[in-house]
Amino acid sequence: MWQVAGELGAMLVFAEHRYYGDSLPFGADSYSDSKHLNYLSSEQALADFAVLIRELKRSVPGAGHSAVIAVGGSYGGMLAAWLRMKYPSVVVGALSASAPIWQFPGMVPCGDFYRIVTRDFAAAGPNCDANIRRSWSAIDQIASTAEGLAWLSWTFGLCAPLKTRQDTVGFKQWLQETWVNLAMVDYPYEASFLQPLPPWPIQVVCKHLAFDPSVSPYLVLQGVSQAARVYYNHTGTSACLNTSSSATGSLGFLGWYYQACTEMVMPMCTDGVQDMFEPRPWDFQAFSDECQVLFGVRPRASWAETQYGGKDLAAHSNIVFSNGGLDPWSGGGVTCNISDSVVAIVIPEGAHHLDLRHDNERDPPSVRAARALEVAHFKAWVRQARQGGA
Repeated sequence: MWQVAGELGAMLVFAEHRYYGDSLPFGADSYSDSKHLNYLSSEQALADFAVLIRELKRSVPGAGHSAVIAVGGSYGGMLAAWLRMKYPSVVVGALSASAPIWQFPGMVPCGDFYRIVTRDFAAAGPNCDANIRRSWSAIDQIASTAEGLAWLSWTFGLCAPLKTRQDTVGFKQWLQETWVNLAMVDYPYEASFLQPLPPWPIQVVCKHLAFDPSVSPYLVLQGVSQAARVYYNHTGTSACLNTSSSATGSLGFLGWYYQACTEMVMPMCTDGVQDMFEPRPWDFQAFSDECQVLFGVRPRASWAETQYGGKDLAAHSNIVFSNGGLDPWSGGGVTCNISDSVVAIVIPEGAHHLDLRHDNERDPPSVRAARALEVAHFKAWVRQARQGGA
């Protein structure tokens, strides 16, 4: 984005979403209860951005007649697309990178996300996905005794030892999150988006999981422990692994979870056959009950489709949806052209919004081509706006 802004002579503005970072409308009370959280929504955020853009055009010298393009990745990519849809007079186009705008009830199969994660690991090394699939039962078997819990805690170098069978539930969730995050950030070079990681980190992980799946459960989990350290301790500076801290905690998890409990209902499920995880069906009622306990709210399952049109995008224009073939969120993304001006770019070797990152000598040709095509669309939108047709 920085490089493209320079090429186009553009001003790059990062607008902070309400309730995230320092943008707390009620200060320390912003997350105190559902009454204070009631103004946390994508609709409110989009309106904020529209107001901000008009104010910048009014107050920044020379910006009054400038075309504005919305750019974002992940949830930010969803917002970019929706900003163009809802406020076409404010932004002339949008680049929506790795944006799962169809990851809502009834739009895509709930298992696609975890099937893509599994596909990434299966392609990265022999037996890799099979050994992760086997690790869940291995954990249950070894954790059935106090000695086994102690062995697991020591083998994984956990900061807080596992003491009960219930502790292993959280432990397995932590491992599942690890494999998901690795799929999201499987970049071709060293990066520190979620954690400091080596180039193509899944390939490095899978070197520790290449053994025959028939080995003992202890050997399986020794390999898994080394694989987990690639993600949590690539630098070698961590004295122990903390299973209670999420790698994405700094990205506003609480705010996002509230949005999931109100408007961003994204069904996920696993079956243990087409994916490498323990079977877990999507249970909307259980999810709704959890939201009620946590926030005192119930999710509106179909609101995102009602508000943003679901898969009916043909009436819109000037939106580029880019998705990486390695990114599990691509399962809920737009990967085929909708029209001549609502187009999809697929980057086969791309993880989560790789195209928005700085150019790197290790970038695959597919992401270089994607960036060039995105810039071509930007230039066309600006020309169109200057001619009065955006």
